[in-house]
Amino acid sequence: MSDPRLPYLTAIQRKALWLSTWTIHNANHLRDGDGLKVGGHQASSASMCTIMTALYCAALRPEDRVAVKPHASPVFHALQYLFGNQTREKLENFRGFGGAQSYPSRTKDVDDVDFSTGSVGLGVAQTLFSSLVQDYVRAKGWGTGPEGRMVSLIGDAEMDEGNIFEALLEGWKHGLRNTWWVVDYNRQSLDAVVREGLWAKFETMFRNFGWDVVVLRHGSLQEAAFAEPGGEKLKAWIEACPNQLYSALAFQGGKAWRKRLLDELGDQGDVTRLIETRSDDELAELMGNLGGHDLPSLVEAFEAAREHDRPVCFIAYTIKGHGLPLAGHKDNHAGLMTPTQLGGFRKAMGIREGHEWEPFEGLDIPETELRRFLDDVPFVQKGRRRYEAPVIPVPEKLATPSQPTLSTQAGFGLIMHEIAKGDDDFARRIVTTSPDVTVSTNLGAWVNRRGLFAKEVMVDTFKKERIPSTYNWTFSPDGQHLELGIAEANLFIALSALGLSHAINGERLLPVGTLYDPFIERGLDQLNYACYQDARFIVTATPAGVTLAPEGGAHQSIKTPLIGMSQDGLSSFEPAFVDELSVLMRFAFAHLQRSGKAEPDPVTQLPDAAGGSSYFRLSTRPLEQPRRTIDDDLAADMVAGAYWMRKPGPNAEVVIAYTGAVAPEAIEATGLIGGDRRDVGLLAITSADRLHAGWNAAQTARERGDYGATAHIERLLAPLPSHCGLVTVLDGHPATLGWLGSVQGHRTRALGVTRFGQTGTIADLYRYFGIDTQGIVAAAQAIAPGRTLRHLRLTA
Repeated sequence: MSDPRLPYLTAIQRKALWLSTWTIHNANHLRDGDGLKVGGHQASSASMCTIMTALYCAALRPEDRVAVKPHASPVFHALQYLFGNQTREKLENFRGFGGAQSYPSRTKDVDDVDFSTGSVGLGVAQTLFSSLVQDYVRAKGWGTGPEGRMVSLIGDAEMDEGNIFEALLEGWKHGLRNTWWVVDYNRQSLDAVVREGLWAKFETMFRNFGWDVVVLRHGSLQEAAFAEPGGEKLKAWIEACPNQLYSALAFQGGKAWRKRLLDELGDQGDVTRLIETRSDDELAELMGNLGGHDLPSLVEAFEAAREHDRPVCFIAYTIKGHGLPLAGHKDNHAGLMTPTQLGGFRKAMGIREGHEWEPFEGLDIPETELRRFLDDVPFVQKGRRRYEAPVIPVPEKLATPSQPTLSTQAGFGLIMHEIAKGDDDFARRIVTTSPDVTVSTNLGAWVNRRGLFAKEVMVDTFKKERIPSTYNWTFSPDGQHLELGIAEANLFIALSALGLSHAINGERLLPVGTLYDPFIERGLDQLNYACYQDARFIVTATPAGVTLAPEGGAHQSIKTPLIGMSQDGLSSFEPAFVDELSVLMRFAFAHLQRSGKAEPDPVTQLPDAAGGSSYFRLSTRPLEQPRRTIDDDLAADMVAGAYWMRKPGPNAEVVIAYTGAVAPEAIEATGLIGGDRRDVGLLAITSADRLHAGWNAAQTARERGDYGATAHIERLLAPLPSHCGLVTVLDGHPATLGWLGSVQGHRTRALGVTRFGQTGTIADLYRYFGIDTQGIVAAAQAIAPGRTLRHLRLTA
């Protein structure tokens, strides 16, 4: 019995194809002639149009979430326009400022995007980890309603991305469920036609990881033809046809198909009759009726997959640009239809000039029936699905360890351990994760108390066998630590998924991830993607810099402070002392839950009301801890980015500004310089990122007429006389603090690390890079000339 939805789905698919194509051709950037090509959107959208219609208008439910293939964004926007979730104004301004985004964006688009599109492959991995997060939430008893499918629409060329395979392995480890990946197998990438037999490799790989694989190779027209006399030979020819030839014939059309088929299969009686009974147009339609373009096949396959929760990979054969004049051509990624081609396409679609944006123009089914059908589509029954979750109260203060000598890495572990002792919502909502460096980043004590997460209980064998061990590695649904393999890409995608739980699942989590600081760079694309989606989390990277002296260059970080400064959506901190860390972590846990307007704070000029994620760059170097009480004003200065460890006098000749583990050298140098230079100051910088952001924001505000806008760093440096010199120092790239001289026009010497590290002791390396005490003193001598500093020891 025929599915009664098919006529409506066919009409919607047809309209989505027109609207997506017209959106691209109407794009402002094309009219303005700025040289940008959007042809890739056109061909890729066309190949995905039927798949996306079957998903959004039949298969998906409100609880399902979708990551859209990058170049399929016009189809997504077109379907949302038909649902009433997208505006004509934004479609007309596709790729323009404030218009519908070229790639769907959670934060910029209005049409209920589930996952932003980032670099190819990232949305794919996001759906896998979002499914694991859904399992985590449900295991805690927090989720309500039916479980959702996490769906990714994937280009076959996108499957070359390595982070997809890393994610697959992690999904297998954690018993992945409720995940669908739909591969648009059009066999064309940006530059080429894909290698023969790739689908078989995909199928084998996915089955090896425990996925069901559904290959949608032939549509219902082809299946019907195969049942005719001679059909088996036609099927064999299609399945043996090389990818490049199939694409070329699809572009050439019915006459080319007929000639090729008769040349290779003619004079075989039944096969010849099968071909000859069809016109050129009918033959082209038959040969183009691959599984990914056939609504009955797609709807049936998706509905069958809803009967279970196993992960499913659908390999949907398509022709890139299907339904358009440029279908199948190897150049269609950057190709656009000519005005003549567009005119012919408009006529074929029944669209009158001036009515291009009408939602139901050119369709045979009455508008009232189509509107009723769209209103009843299961996916849209709950309206927008962007959830909100209550804020989890954060303690007014986090416990500060009292040891006289401590590293910030050890302090982080002790602070987390104290939190772990609690039995409140704050402790329960924290979830930690790490790429196989849990213990070496000092999360071991936290895990001992809160346990590792798994959907089923797995006992600690060492504990069961009564073997003494410092750590208790018991897995259970009650656990709050998600242990990952050694793949930093997975860490940041996991943090992205955990950090969106409040919006995706309606349940707030407070994610904390740890890794080695130099390996942030291995997951930098994924970190950027997580921030682009406005996911909320804390990442703690340790140990940092050449202070990890014995390990050598490969395990020492140089430019990570600059990464922290330049990454939007991420506040970067590098405290020297554990009491600073305690204050800053408290801020970070509150900050990741904020969702107000991005308006500048009148004191700091920072948009803190909007919230964001945080990055802590920590060290293994034990430092003598200051004995002090941190009042509200000092805490506020730490959060803003800096405070005076030693306030300069009115005639200051030099100020030392430091951040992080070099604090002892900066403190000692300040003392040595103080006997020969007047009113020396010592500025402790806890966040170069927030200092710089506030200063930049204040300048912008003044340029726009708010002449009283003042940044925190401007207030700190304002009392310094113009002749005062600044010496900045950190275990990282000197550009991190080198800009400080521009704030009030002071001469500045920026010290730091610009070359790969060496093995050795901390003293050896600090001396080698000129960030030791004597290096700071020498810089002070140069920046603030006068009599030779008595404690300066010149070395060759």
